[in-house]
Amino acid sequence: MKAGEIEFSVSESFYRGEEILEQALKEKLKEFDNVNLVGNKAVGIALEEKAVVSESVIEISGVKHVQMFKI
Repeated sequence: MKAGEIEFSVSESFYRGEEILEQALKEKLKEFDNVNLVGNKAVGIALEEKAVVSESVIEISGVKHVQMFKI
């Protein structure tokens, strides 16, 4: 995927994992210190939960992406 100068490769071997329900994602957003989300639904949930701010979200080829780091 590409947006301007940003080129983003979504590797199944890195991003593909166990599918979880929405409630489980909400719980994990509170639990984890570092999160890397790709996908409009997952990023939308993170925004709803106020785990990330909209200014941190980028969109590449219509797909939302955000990284969260707790310090």
